[in-house]
Amino acid sequence: MSKVSLSSPWIGYARKLYMLFGEDPDINIVYGELEGPEVKLYVNNSEKADALIKALPAEKEFGNVTLKITVIPANTEDAPIDIFRKIFTGNPIMAEIVVDESPSQIGMSHVLFVNEVVQYFDDRLNDPMGLETTLYEDLAREVFEQPDGVFFNTELDGDDIIIWP
Repeated sequence: MSKVSLSSPWIGYARKLYMLFGEDPDINIVYGELEGPEVKLYVNNSEKADALIKALPAEKEFGNVTLKITVIPANTEDAPIDIFRKIFTGNPIMAEIVVDESPSQIGMSHVLFVNEVVQYFDDRLNDPMGLETTLYEDLAREVFEQPDGVFFNTELDGDDIIIWP
């Protein structure tokens, strides 16, 4: 005679979490009972991890059993271009970010600034008004230490590129 058993309610809840997030490539779900039942969600996206921390309960009670729910953000670092994407997002001086995937330039990324001349007072003795005249890309090169594989450039001015001879 076979014995019929039912899953405990905390296992049912863990399965619900798995069904919601098991297909998400950013999330790895692990269930364990080392120090009591616990579901751990390892999340490779910091924004998603933060949102899950805010939305999911830290624990769920089922009578005398408490299921812990732990969201663990990935311990991965941002790629250098991602750091600059975060720095300049929403800033009108940035035109776009280009990540070059061509075989000859793998790992090279570019922050493209708008194509305009920038002037500011800087006690320049060789300028009658004491102004420094430059481009945003030049300012970025001087302000930020050379990040790995990230280059600062200015967007193209129109469609005409002069190549001579």
